[in-house]
Amino acid sequence: MKKINDELFGELEYQKNYWRGKTTIQMFSMDIEIILTVDGREDADFSNIQREAFHNFEINIESIMGEVEKQIFEYYNEDFHEYREMLGDKSEADKIAPNIDSIQALKKLVKPTELIVRRVRKNGKRRLGLLCDVSWDIENGLGVKIEDEVVEEVGYQDIVL
Repeated sequence: MKKINDELFGELEYQKNYWRGKTTIQMFSMDIEIILTVDGREDADFSNIQREAFHNFEINIESIMGEVEKQIFEYYNEDFHEYREMLGDKSEADKIAPNIDSIQALKKLVKPTELIVRRVRKNGKRRLGLLCDVSWDIENGLGVKIEDEVVEEVGYQDIVL
């Protein structure tokens, strides 16, 4: 496996069509180490827009992640009743999809796993995707689409893959 030490992204190892390393984000008042994936070819010639996307994310992480948490909380509160109904058993539902009243309560339900620095499209937007494992939907997980440092969408992981 080809490895590099990029001045911005850090240590990365090439997989097929992307580079992978680690980064730390702040979420739910905790520092969490997650996978960093940077779309790119083996030559590691990342675009300036990809670099800007990650750099701007690092600079604005507090406000961006605050919005991520808020939007995940809203998303969860829109749908958790349906998950509870599907589970049927109240004690099981209380573990997997409990009724929560704060963003901080999400830290038991949501585990960020990966930040993806996406390739540039024709629109030139700086694109990131945050992937999370969630207690209420193990199969589909949760994805957060971030474009130009704005949280655009929260949904199944496939919105950012």
